[in-house]
Amino acid sequence: MATRYTIGSGLVISALAVTLIALLIPVDSFGSRASAAATGTAAADDDGGGTVSTAYGPLTAADRDFVRKVRLAGLWELPSGRQAQQRGSTPALKTAGQHLIDGHTELDRQVIQVGQALGVDLPNQPTAQQQDWLGQMNRARGEEYERLFVQLLRKAHGKVFALLAGIRAQTKNSMVRALATSANAAVLDHITVLEDTGLVDFDALSDNVQPTK
Repeated sequence: MATRYTIGSGLVISALAVTLIALLIPVDSFGSRASAAATGTAAADDDGGGTVSTAYGPLTAADRDFVRKVRLAGLWELPSGRQAQQRGSTPALKTAGQHLIDGHTELDRQVIQVGQALGVDLPNQPTAQQQDWLGQMNRARGEEYERLFVQLLRKAHGKVFALLAGIRAQTKNSMVRALATSANAAVLDHITVLEDTGLVDFDALSDNVQPTK
């Protein structure tokens, strides 16, 4: 009897343990995914380099992805700003273009310094999607161009806030943190001047546009 009782108790305990593990794993996994999504890190591209030590603190894959996105932003937003300066028909359009030029000229200077200091390889060409946006603006004329310029730029800037917030809150690298602070100020400024044109279609801003900064 004692033996059967001991075996039975052991089976019950084992079953309970397996059930508990099965319950805990998905909850923990969901929690990790939810946390990543909330901080914007889920969208980061993992370059496979892991976390490396630098003189400015640990540098993670998410940090490097953010640095590259800041560089990519300048590669299409700088020419967009110059184009708006030339083709904009109102002072508000020209102002928005100038703010893009000023903001990304400074961010580009800073991101190149960060890339060199941290050993992050930086892109030199816009992504295929960014090139498509530039192509759309090149082909558009008149009011169509102005609305397209404002909508594309406003939508892209709006989507980047989650990424900026996550990096700024979680990075342990002082250079990346400083870059995120500068980028956040530039993004807010650009959103403001784009909205000041009066051409933003707020109902269309929920469409999916991937962060580029």
